Amino acid sequence: MSQTLSAATLLLVPLAPLAGALAAGILGTSFGGNWIGRRLSHTLTILGVLLAFVISAMTLKSVAMDGARFNETLYTWMVVGGLKMEVGFLVDGLTAMMMCVVTFVSLMVHIYTIGYMEEDEGYNRFFAYISLFTFSMLMLVMSNNMLQLFFGWEAVGLVSYLLIGFWFNKPSAIFANMKAFLVNRVGDFGFILGIGLIAAYAGTLNYGEAFAKADQLAALTLPGTGWMLVTVICICLFIGAMGKSAQFPLHVWLPDSMEGPTPISALIHAATMVTAGIFMVARMSPLFELSDTALSFIMVIGAITALFMGFLGIIQNDIKRVVAYSTLSQLGYMTVALGASAYSVAVFHLMTHAFFKALLFLAAGSVIIGMHHNQDIRWMGGVRKYMPVTWITALLGSLALIGTPLFSGFYSKDSIIEAVHASQLAGAGFAHFAVLAGVFVTAFYSFRMYFLVFHGKERYDQNPDAHHDAHHDAHDDHGHGHSGEDHSPHESPWVVTVPLILLAIPSVVIGFMTIRPMLFGEFFKGAIFVNLERHPAMEELARSFHGPAQMAWHGLMTAPFWLALSGVVLAWYMYLVNPALPAAIKRMFQPVYTLLENKYYLDWFNENVLARGTRALGTGLWKGGDQAFIDGALVNGSWRLVGWVSGMVRRLQSGYIYHYAFGMIIGVFVLMTYFVWLN
Repeated sequence: MSQTLSAATLLLVPLAPLAGALAAGILGTSFGGNWIGRRLSHTLTILGVLLAFVISAMTLKSVAMDGARFNETLYTWMVVGGLKMEVGFLVDGLTAMMMCVVTFVSLMVHIYTIGYMEEDEGYNRFFAYISLFTFSMLMLVMSNNMLQLFFGWEAVGLVSYLLIGFWFNKPSAIFANMKAFLVNRVGDFGFILGIGLIAAYAGTLNYGEAFAKADQLAALTLPGTGWMLVTVICICLFIGAMGKSAQFPLHVWLPDSMEGPTPISALIHAATMVTAGIFMVARMSPLFELSDTALSFIMVIGAITALFMGFLGIIQNDIKRVVAYSTLSQLGYMTVALGASAYSVAVFHLMTHAFFKALLFLAAGSVIIGMHHNQDIRWMGGVRKYMPVTWITALLGSLALIGTPLFSGFYSKDSIIEAVHASQLAGAGFAHFAVLAGVFVTAFYSFRMYFLVFHGKERYDQNPDAHHDAHHDAHDDHGHGHSGEDHSPHESPWVVTVPLILLAIPSVVIGFMTIRPMLFGEFFKGAIFVNLERHPAMEELARSFHGPAQMAWHGLMTAPFWLALSGVVLAWYMYLVNPALPAAIKRMFQPVYTLLENKYYLDWFNENVLARGTRALGTGLWKGGDQAFIDGALVNGSWRLVGWVSGMVRRLQSGYIYHYAFGMIIGVFVLMTYFVWLN
């Protein structure tokens, strides 16, 4: 087979979802006259994403089996001096894997949406948004230059804003999408600074050309400081990743984004958009390998996120927010792997996590449908017998999440723990403790949710806020209401359960199948660069790897397995055997619970210190700078001065000649006195 890829075929991958988005968004809404109905809207968008997935799968096969590669400029937008601004594609192992993950998860979400958004008024608009998001994400991962990367980066942020606030009549949704937008702007400011520094000192925005000058950049310092230029570049780029991939302290937007419909939680906040930062750092590995300072910073930030966001998952009662904090914690694991220079391990966990976390989000949505919009896990229980497909797929997803041997999450999570243990960078000790402790925490909150939802006695008829969940008012109605009917749980329709089954399959087997080529083969050759002399973590992993089966067998005897098992057993005991214990523990550790309930007071700090401080600063600049100084002193003061001077001068214009003669005599006298005094 050919070792090259066709540019025309690759163009279809992002353009097919874009065409579907335009059709549904224009012809399927009042903007374009509602020319096409719901069925045609979802058909066109699903066909577009399906075509993108088929081509992506074929591309992955060519890349993995035949060594095919593609790196070409498709369109030159402008040339400014020597700086070229282009649109182009770079397709290698990293890109091909991301293309398949994005398109497959998006396809599952499109199908799932048919059932979840069944009678929502914004049905066609929602399909247009998720297809537009798929286009944006594909442009991001397929780019071969930083201009296109930034375009995709901002485009997914924009569509995320639209999707989080999809129910724009809900004040909580509007607050959440504005919060996400503003927090991401903080990260994006650092990101564009990093890109600007590369453009300024490397003279190019193309990946390959910039990486070829990496050693030259490493020899430079930032003017006016003693800081290594490459360290500043890498930290600025990572600040962008902190916003997009929700790392502490720029993580605060992600839990609130659960105000959007559940399908976008799976698509954006589990499998694709939040992993854009992980992908970007892996793509920029030739630069990050030159700065141990930046890598240590990344590792510590990831460790804080992995552990402390997991703690918050323990006290959540909204089923979607439990999964959201799980996403935050797992993103922390990926970030820790990046800091340990185990970029391929981070991307491997990105892939496995995409499948089982999308599965868990969609399973949560299925439970919400079956429970008639109740999202509070305290008022569920015994759902297993009513929703068998949702139950078994949620169980498989939970087992993958906690790292059960042979499941996909086991191979990626254990590899991260081992890579951090082998790292020699500053902060590696704390990071290793954090990811180990996080195993127990993840298992505990995951199976707390699982047991409360699917096992134990039925509590759905005791819900005091039936149909009016604390986080979702009556507008969160997807056409599954059954007013006046039996309110017992029920299994979801096939358009919901089929995506669950299709996501459950890779959640179980994909890690076993791909760990060897992705971590210890040449799948990422040319895409990810690691200096094994300075950062030997991957070399240590390769030395101890003897196949996926042996790794799973060995995993039964390691600390992570027993920590995970302990978390599961403790959750079983506390929420099924002795359900009075959690309330007693809460009373004993009320201050800790209050701290967690207030999310470490970061939202309070942002709203009452940063926001109010900024508002006070803005008011001060407005009152003091604009009104008092500019308008009062400069503008109004200048005309008042001119008026006063002109008023004084006007008094000298009397119209009498003898007044003017007297003035001339006085003037001559003053001049004579002045010159005599000088001599």
